[in-house]
Amino acid sequence: MPEPSAVLTIDLDAIAANWRALAISHPSGPVAAVVKADAYGLGAIPVTRRLLAEGARHVFVAEFDEALALRDTVPRAVMLAVLHGLVAGNEAAAAEAGIVPVLNELGAVARWAAHAAARGVRLPAILQIDTGMNRLGLGRRELELLAQDRAALDALDLRFVMTHFVASEEAANPLNREQVARFDRLRALLPPAPSSVANSSGIFLGAFAASDLARPGAALYGINPTPGAENPMRTAVALDARILQLREIEAGESVGYNSTWVATRPSRIATVAAGYADGYLRSLSGRGVGIVGGRQVPLAGRVSMDLLTFDVTDAPEAATGGFIRLIGPDLPPDVVAERAGTNAYEILTSLGARYRRRYHGVA
Repeated sequence: MPEPSAVLTIDLDAIAANWRALAISHPSGPVAAVVKADAYGLGAIPVTRRLLAEGARHVFVAEFDEALALRDTVPRAVMLAVLHGLVAGNEAAAAEAGIVPVLNELGAVARWAAHAAARGVRLPAILQIDTGMNRLGLGRRELELLAQDRAALDALDLRFVMTHFVASEEAANPLNREQVARFDRLRALLPPAPSSVANSSGIFLGAFAASDLARPGAALYGINPTPGAENPMRTAVALDARILQLREIEAGESVGYNSTWVATRPSRIATVAAGYADGYLRSLSGRGVGIVGGRQVPLAGRVSMDLLTFDVTDAPEAATGGFIRLIGPDLPPDVVAERAGTNAYEILTSLGARYRRRYHGVA
């Protein structure tokens, strides 16, 4: 196999360790594996396999097609749930595949209940209650109407009632407790069912956010669920891009498009095989850094589609054919995100298809 221009290493051992740590931090109930968006860009199938081997028995994705793609990987004994519910017309396929929809509005409840009645079975479902996000989920008026519809409720095998935090990464935000209190009041309108409340950051809010099932996503992949405090998770990715060329330039010479970076001294520039087409965000222009031989080196000039340029004047280890690290334990996604003016979720989910992917600790 030819040598790659850039290598994305996904540490499944770290993801598994993060899942175990989250399970310890949520003693009130099990911890699911949220593998939506291709496991936050890291590969849903290998990540899911490893987390199933660790003991995960609840798997969440966002889209129905994501669930179908995982159906051969996830045993029928494991709950495979779709956060966005079902597009009208997918009911038969979902029931046949044993997929559990999160029902977010009355129309979806009615369609799923009707399909259950037509099949003569109770079909599994999760109901989402909106407690302040105003995005997906049933509000009070809809829940009151649903509470009067015994036929629809009786058609459902209600696995969980869930909600989603608005600001769980802000531990002191009073909205967190308000949402839990609202959730408890609203779910009292429904038949008794297990609850699912905490996302990654919610697991660290304390006992008031405890429930029967937590749904961490970002923390599994090493994103800090406790911003402002030390990250309790292990970084799960490393991105290394090959140095294609080294160039010596004089003071006063510029690098890259529109001459936005000008050397203030004789400089050594490394041109690297990655760019915004690979998910290295253009907003890192003038802000990004790489690592060579344990030293940070600044991005010189703009991020272009396929190439990056770094000032490696102070990194004698830099060599043509070698690599510059763009993300890793020594340069975690949260740090890259801060420099890019975004969050680590976008950093991971933007990682491109051209990287050679290598998995460490395959199940």
